[in-house]
Amino acid sequence: MWHFARALCVNAAKNSKLLGLWNRPAAFMSTLLINQPHYTWLKELGLREENEGVYNGSWGGQGEVITTYCPANNEPIARVRQASVADYEETIKKAREAWKVWADIPAPKRGEIVRQIGDALREKIQVLGNLVSLEMGKILVEGVGEVQEYVDICDYAVGLSRMIGGPILPSERPGHALIEQWNPVGLVGIITAFNFPVAVYGWNNAIAMMIIAKVLEDNKLPGAICSLTCGGADIGTAMAKDERVNLLSFTGSTQVGKQVALMVQERFGRSLLELGGNNAIIAFEDADLSLVVPSALFAAVGTAGQRCTTARRLFLHENIHDDVVNRLKKAYAQIRVGNPWDPNVLYGPLHTKQSVSMFLGAVEEAKKEGGTVVYGGKVMDRPGNYVEPTIVTGLAHDASIAHTETFAPILYVFKFKTEEEVFAWNNEVKQGLSSSIFTKDLGRIFRWLGPKGSDCGIVNVNIPTSGAEIGGAFGGEKHTGGGRESGSDAWKQYMRRSTCTINYSKDLPLAQGIKFQ
Repeated sequence: MWHFARALCVNAAKNSKLLGLWNRPAAFMSTLLINQPHYTWLKELGLREENEGVYNGSWGGQGEVITTYCPANNEPIARVRQASVADYEETIKKAREAWKVWADIPAPKRGEIVRQIGDALREKIQVLGNLVSLEMGKILVEGVGEVQEYVDICDYAVGLSRMIGGPILPSERPGHALIEQWNPVGLVGIITAFNFPVAVYGWNNAIAMMIIAKVLEDNKLPGAICSLTCGGADIGTAMAKDERVNLLSFTGSTQVGKQVALMVQERFGRSLLELGGNNAIIAFEDADLSLVVPSALFAAVGTAGQRCTTARRLFLHENIHDDVVNRLKKAYAQIRVGNPWDPNVLYGPLHTKQSVSMFLGAVEEAKKEGGTVVYGGKVMDRPGNYVEPTIVTGLAHDASIAHTETFAPILYVFKFKTEEEVFAWNNEVKQGLSSSIFTKDLGRIFRWLGPKGSDCGIVNVNIPTSGAEIGGAFGGEKHTGGGRESGSDAWKQYMRRSTCTINYSKDLPLAQGIKFQ
């Protein structure tokens, strides 16, 4: 958004679920994908064998060199030199200075810069989408779609640059005006996640950093307005504790998010948290099954189950349970698996080998707790981090594994009898991100949307749990963190509000009618 494009991005902490950059022995470095003929398009983005992971007006980095791997084949793509703490310190100082320049530019003019960023991203949308697909593992249409989301956010922010304002309120004192003034909060730090490396940065505003940097340079603006610092837990911790960072946005696991929130709160800073989700779809007896089955399939299997809005629980009315499970099994069997950059493929790999281990552990735990694997449950016999999309039935609604977010394509299916019990089951998990019901009952729909319905930040009807539009505020409740990003009035999270009283009279009426003689 226009007034906080000076964000500081850290593709950060190794102990959270962030970028897939991991150290490997030198023997693995012999053949980088960037040097192979099939991947020459990587150099269109200005990428090299070893890339600098710090941008603050100029490129650099004095930290550890790490290698990024393609999860579809576990082959090395290229290397990145991360930031040192000294690099971070230099970047934060430059960002603070750049903010002084940015703050003096009128909001509509800032919107024009953001428009140019969006246009520049449009020109490279396909190759950027290819890179997201290659490095993260999501299928090509999702990779391109993620970059499109950044472009859409730019378009949305351009409109906001001419619309944001505060109300004029009636004053009880004659000759006085009472207004609300909204100003940018200041420097925004962003710790973004591996599964949406471009879109999350776009919400706040790095794969596209070279493109953004050129727009700033063409407009003779300090590059540090939009900075990048690739690093590990040391950089993330420095950001969280840094009083010069006015707002810290974190997207990642609930476990790490709690640590971030505590560090920011200790200095009375602001944090915006987008954490875990344990999302449910509920299908009632009157549901249109031609909508339920593809919705559950997309929500559970999309991005190989690695979305925060992935459907992990499916509650089916007891009268339709067996029918829906059988339909789902047939649908799962038709999923096209392959290299994620193949436009015909609908299902790609998990991001890391660690994710594969977590998948296997969750499947075994589900069996121990009484679940039956009716589809999938195994690692695929092919290169890369591929696992079978999995359906588990027979668990109790409160089974501990069903209350644990596993970033993998595992769908736990439950039977229910009544509306009251299933609404309660939806809400009994600690997270509160996304939820959806399928029904034709108008009264039930509004009960679902009401105070005794879903306690999530995203509450859907007859659509999946994933695939939110940018026009609405995105985020969740409870252990999801309470943050809101993207559309609606989410811009307020990045602003400070001042109540301003202006006396344009010649009198001085004081509060409570007090008069000093």
